[in-house]
Amino acid sequence: MAIVELEKISKSYRRDSLEIPVLENISFTVPEGEFLALMGPSGSGKTTLLNLIAGIDRPSSGRIRVAGQEVTALSETQLAKWRARHIGMVFQFYNLIPVLTGFENVELPLLLTKLSKKQRKEHVETALSIVGLSDRKDHFPRQLSGGQQQRIAIARAIIADPTILMADEPTGDLDRKSAEEILTLMERLNREFKKTIIVVTHDPHAAERAHVIKHLDKGELQ
Repeated sequence: MAIVELEKISKSYRRDSLEIPVLENISFTVPEGEFLALMGPSGSGKTTLLNLIAGIDRPSSGRIRVAGQEVTALSETQLAKWRARHIGMVFQFYNLIPVLTGFENVELPLLLTKLSKKQRKEHVETALSIVGLSDRKDHFPRQLSGGQQQRIAIARAIIADPTILMADEPTGDLDRKSAEEILTLMERLNREFKKTIIVVTHDPHAAERAHVIKHLDKGELQ
């Protein structure tokens, strides 16, 4: 079953009187449980495409269906609720909140749910255990290495059991050893927990871990 369906997606931005095309007529599907890498040079439209699938941005034309929902038809309020349920995001620079501990950073998405404090604690401990950082839950981001911060960010992304885990250059700011650990963790999430994963990267080494690699160049799928 296709979990993501893109149909003739185009995206352009207006700058004054100029219209700048970013993506042109893109169609593809992602089956449930897939591990997909989107590759391409800087400026090829990879992050824009990820943001469109995640409902963070809207296409200029075309249709996007994710988990049976036509994302392009949702209002901003509906989109926010839909994203909280279906999308887990991981970023290149972790996006952790510096004044919160690892535990509190991971717990953040659950504060919007109806879970009790005890249930939230159980969920957070499970997520931290999956990423191998149970012993770092009381540390602040500045007390953690880059690889550990990214693992905390992944725990936060999977805490609400999203339909899709999306990662934008998740190893881009890490040394090779930490990058390998993050990629191995993503492989495990895909294999053991059947997570559908879409990773944007310009690193062929990172893309090798995916089942399928799609190349974007100048806004077109190669």
